[in-house]
Amino acid sequence: MEGKNANLEAAIDQLLNVEKQMRFAGDVVGTKKAVSDILQLCFEAKDWKSLNEQIVNLSKKRGQLKQAVTAMVQQAMQYIDEAPDLETRIELIKTLNSVSAGKIYVEIERARLIRRLAKIKEEQGLIAEAADLMQEVAVETFGAMAKTEKIAFILEQVRLCLDRQDYVRAQILSRKISPRVFEVDTSKEKKKPKEGDNVVEEPPADIPSLLELKRIYYELMIRYYFHNNDYLEICRCYKAIYEIPSIREDPSQWIPVLRKICWYLILAPHDPMQSSLLNSTLEDKNLSEIPKFKLLLKQLVTMEVIQWTSLWNLYKDEFENEKNMLGGSLGDKAAEDLRMRIIEHNILVVSKYYSRITLKRLAELLCLTVQEAEKHLSEMVVSKALVAKIDRPMGIVCFQVAKDSNEILNSWASNLEKLLDLVEKSCHQIHKETMVHKAALKV
Repeated sequence: MEGKNANLEAAIDQLLNVEKQMRFAGDVVGTKKAVSDILQLCFEAKDWKSLNEQIVNLSKKRGQLKQAVTAMVQQAMQYIDEAPDLETRIELIKTLNSVSAGKIYVEIERARLIRRLAKIKEEQGLIAEAADLMQEVAVETFGAMAKTEKIAFILEQVRLCLDRQDYVRAQILSRKISPRVFEVDTSKEKKKPKEGDNVVEEPPADIPSLLELKRIYYELMIRYYFHNNDYLEICRCYKAIYEIPSIREDPSQWIPVLRKICWYLILAPHDPMQSSLLNSTLEDKNLSEIPKFKLLLKQLVTMEVIQWTSLWNLYKDEFENEKNMLGGSLGDKAAEDLRMRIIEHNILVVSKYYSRITLKRLAELLCLTVQEAEKHLSEMVVSKALVAKIDRPMGIVCFQVAKDSNEILNSWASNLEKLLDLVEKSCHQIHKETMVHKAALKV
């Protein structure tokens, strides 16, 4: 064994002399070959300690060529999977990390190494450490890295932040990806790089396609918005997933997504964006495949009061069934929020048909107590979803919008203008009639 080690050291020393001569001569090809041969010798001898030492030693040589360091790091990365145990693998990754730190020409390799180390840490259950490791690298500044690899790396950062429940950092990282990046037409031919342009490397084979990354991105955003119970944003995320061609072609995939879109549309508070999405979803031909949900959306668009008890009895099973479908349950508060949305819808319907109504009658229409009706009405007024005034002593709700002095004066002016027009037309008609009668008398 000692003889074998002595032979290895002698061979390495011989190659180090060759490497030194080549390096001082500025021979890139020769230096790369010498460095590669040294690493290959250590690998074949399975001397992992010597391999790590030589990597550090070669990288610190005076005037070491960039190309040689790049070739050395790339070659050593191929040996990671061949390591006999996890400890040796981690040691080699850490050595390569320290060598590539601060060197812009091996920044892509360093990013890939950190991702591998983070994966190992995650498998060991150290999610916080894995997330901290991933956040050390800002891949969005890497010009030579492929776009899909950049997106995949940032998505991995977001996922680890969500796993450790760091929602603020997850949101900051997610903003590094613009949703428009997924709308690029991948069918167009790639332009050949011009002279002087950065050469973009091809992404590794394990990096998903752009459309697959789009789905991963929106699934992560759903996890983030689910934490805040932001139903409208969750709905928009599912809408984006629904638009992916591979999902539109397979009914077993798009039906659960469309169901989720319908549920979250109903759960979202009433506003112009929600209303626009509701109408566009109703126009979708695929909605006829799930008639129950089409009927539910139509009820919300129709200006009629919805009876909560009958609606819940009809859709309770569908609501409970969402737990077993894509995306899981709708949330702990979803049933309570659904009832709130139906009450809000009913109040809006009442405000369309009545200018004044008693609180008692309003409570009857909403199937609530007077106190509950007043509470929900007040919340809608505060959120500016509705304009109303409550006369509590009289128990009357007034839905008329209070006009300011300018509006009142403008309406008076327009009414006077209309009145004067009518008077002028009447005078003209009377004058016309008298002229006709005078002509008749003369004859």
